[in-house]
Amino acid sequence: MKSSRKWYPLTGAVSTKGEVAAKALKAGPIDPLTGPKVALAGRVVTMDDNFTVRPDSIAYINRACVVDIRHRTNPHPDFNGVPVVETGGTIFPGLIELHNHLSYNVLPLWSPVPKRFEHRDQWGGYKDYRPLISGPMTVIGEYRDDDEKPALLPALVRYVECKCLLGGVTTSQGIKLNSNAGISRFYRGLIRNVEQTDDPTLSEAQARIADIDAKDAQRFLTQIGKEDSCYLLHLSEGITNPNQPDSAAREHFLALEIAPDKWALNSVFCGIHSAGLLPQDFDVMAKQGSSMVWSPLSNMLLYGATARVEAARASGIRIGIGSDWSPTGSKNLLGELKVAWLYSQHMLNGLFSARDIVAMATSDAAKILKWDGRVGKIIIGARADLLVISGTTGDAYDALIHAKETDIQLVMINSVARYGAAAIMSALAPDDQTIKVGGQSRKLFLKQDAADPDVAPVSLRTATNQLSHALLNIAQIARTAEKPRPAPAKKRVLDAAPKLVWSLALDEIQDRGEDLRPRLPFTGPRDFTGPKRPPIAAAATPPLSTILKPIDLDPLTVADDENFLDAIEHQPNVPSPIKGGLKALY
Repeated sequence: MKSSRKWYPLTGAVSTKGEVAAKALKAGPIDPLTGPKVALAGRVVTMDDNFTVRPDSIAYINRACVVDIRHRTNPHPDFNGVPVVETGGTIFPGLIELHNHLSYNVLPLWSPVPKRFEHRDQWGGYKDYRPLISGPMTVIGEYRDDDEKPALLPALVRYVECKCLLGGVTTSQGIKLNSNAGISRFYRGLIRNVEQTDDPTLSEAQARIADIDAKDAQRFLTQIGKEDSCYLLHLSEGITNPNQPDSAAREHFLALEIAPDKWALNSVFCGIHSAGLLPQDFDVMAKQGSSMVWSPLSNMLLYGATARVEAARASGIRIGIGSDWSPTGSKNLLGELKVAWLYSQHMLNGLFSARDIVAMATSDAAKILKWDGRVGKIIIGARADLLVISGTTGDAYDALIHAKETDIQLVMINSVARYGAAAIMSALAPDDQTIKVGGQSRKLFLKQDAADPDVAPVSLRTATNQLSHALLNIAQIARTAEKPRPAPAKKRVLDAAPKLVWSLALDEIQDRGEDLRPRLPFTGPRDFTGPKRPPIAAAATPPLSTILKPIDLDPLTVADDENFLDAIEHQPNVPSPIKGGLKALY
């Protein structure tokens, strides 16, 4: 059983739930277990196994869960006196993003991507990558104030989580932190985190593998056999020509073969991207019960192609979806659903319906996580993670694909209203923060039980200002960070242990003894798959302060980014029907 003690990963402080509640800044539904009952009216898209859509109904919510869904003419007797909140819209399960490097989502689109790459080990070494992506993130992740606290990390956490909310996302991958004491953990924030759920009924996914655990395929199989949720691992990210099947991208999959027809795969294995797989590879994955995560825009931006999802569909494997990150992906998961639908319409002759694509971000994603029935559906007993868009006419699934960010009326996580239109939010949450999205007024409620004390006081406006200033002055900040810090005063042996110092874990950049893929021998014991990092002694690179230039903070939404759609149109690797169709959907 998990403890009620709450860890604050940015500071190492510990508190009990009661102590946190006593310090709450304002009364409100911060803890869903003590919050009031809620009745939400609208068209309810349950995403149950029969894909039931309930028109003009009420979702009854109590203690973080859905209690019932009834037509408004048949009210629930236990909710007498509970005011019905009229959404005037269509209620979906909150969107589940199975792959996103959230920390990078302060960075704008890499525009244009300079060339068509063949696999992921190429673009990380391209000349533009360090000044535009890895360098700025290194500075943001490691820059500390005079008290050794992360100066920019609280603002980053606040900003990227709000970016999720404004796109309808209620679950994503987490933001990982490392400390000077060798401790690693994920930041516990507003968005449900697949790697650290804080919920004994929601099994926790694994997303990173230590190299030592992946020296051979049999050991890797033993490792993934210990899990009860899923292993989300980058797999075969790149392209493979069927006439040249032994591509660098496909090596990462072929190395999982232990013996003829015996693979280091099972039902918890979920391959992120899987773009370099051939049809027969999906058949192998299907036989083992494995699944995949599709990131179509990021794949097309970098490689000019994406996963053979038609082959994945034919094999019967389950498909989730993720927008990857802002440098080469959609602004949010709502945008990625549009790209997936356009790809299906124009490149696959409409293979996937709007309902199929919505399922990738809700019920199918929950099944991949082994959370079926608890998240990803609006059914009795499921968590009240909800997304409401305006309007109740036409096909509900098509409406979500075509919805603009300004159509989002409510985002609720664990029955707590976190973001939405002012009229709805005023009925569900205390007044907190007001923002504009596409010129329209919206409310945010960001207070929470066990909020990290460094992040809790940071408003979205403050976070935006801090990050905007930092990115525009990134070279100066790098120059300050490069100066030697004064050595701490010597302590007596009996003094308290040194204070924990936290920094952002950027697995895409630093070699921290971990990798987003297993590194397995392919053609021989010295031929390991995975990134070919140069020896540290040979890494003669100029100081970041000499190569970094001012960068604009990536806007929270497409509705507030006047450059995003034009930038997509000028991306050389994205097919024309996708570029033109995406602009029409916004």
